[in-house]
Amino acid sequence: MTYARYVALGDSQTEGLGDGDDVRGHRGWADRLAEHLAAANPDALYANLGVRGRLAGQIRDEQLGPALKLRPDLATVMAGMNDLIRPGFDAGAVASALEEMFEQLTASGACVVTVTFPDIGKIAPLARRLLPRVIDLNARIRAAGARHGVIVVDTFPHSFTTDPRMWTSDRLHASPLGHARIAAAIAHAIGLPGSDDTWSVPLAPVPRRAGWRVAGAEVRWVATFAGPWIYRRLRGRSSGDGRVAKRPDLGPIGLPPQ
Repeated sequence: MTYARYVALGDSQTEGLGDGDDVRGHRGWADRLAEHLAAANPDALYANLGVRGRLAGQIRDEQLGPALKLRPDLATVMAGMNDLIRPGFDAGAVASALEEMFEQLTASGACVVTVTFPDIGKIAPLARRLLPRVIDLNARIRAAGARHGVIVVDTFPHSFTTDPRMWTSDRLHASPLGHARIAAAIAHAIGLPGSDDTWSVPLAPVPRRAGWRVAGAEVRWVATFAGPWIYRRLRGRSSGDGRVAKRPDLGPIGLPPQ
C-alpha cells in the first residue's frame, strides 16, 4: 500500500546524524524512507520530530502528542539507545515509554514501525558489557510490538549491522550506508513498491586490520568521542540541549540529492 502522512519520532538516528552535517543538514534514514514513499505517492507528506540526545521517556513526552495531532497513517519510532548506554538503565521504563507510543499511534490508525538494536559491543568494544541490556530491551520491543500490531524490523540477527562501514567514526550514529540500509529495511517491511530484501545482504569482506591499528583506533575513539560524551554526562548536559525538530510539520517530500 501507499502512505500519505508519515511522521518519524526518535532521537539522533531519526534526526539523521551521520548522514550530512549541521551546516548542510542531515538526511538520515527517515528522510530516505520518505523519499521511498514519495516515489510511490508524490503527494505524500512528511514530518520528522526526532531530536538528538533524547531519551525514550522524553520522546514520548515531547513527540507523541504532536505526532498524534498530525494524524499520520505511517509512523516510525526509534528510541532507547540513549537510555541503554547510560548508567542506571531501566529496561522496563524504556519499554513502557515505547509501548505507550505504540499503543496510542496504532489506536489512531497509523501503521507503526520500530526496530531492535544491534550488538553494540561489536561496534564499540568498550560497550561489550552492555550486551545483556541489548538482549533484554530487544525482547521487550518485540513483545510490545506484538501486543499492538507494530512492525518490528529486527536488526540484531544480522551481522552486517555491526560492520564498521555501517557506522560513522563516533560509533554512535549510522553512516550514510547505514542510514540507507535502515530505510530500505523499513521500506521492505511495509511493502513499498520497488523494495526488496537486498538490505539484508552482508557487505563484502575487507582485509583484517593489524592489532596495533585496532588498538590505536580505540585510543583515538576514546579521546575524540567517548571522553567528550562522558564529560557531558557528568555535567548533566546533552547534545540535544536547545535543539528542536527539523521538520515539525507535515510537508512535501523533496527529491533525493543527486
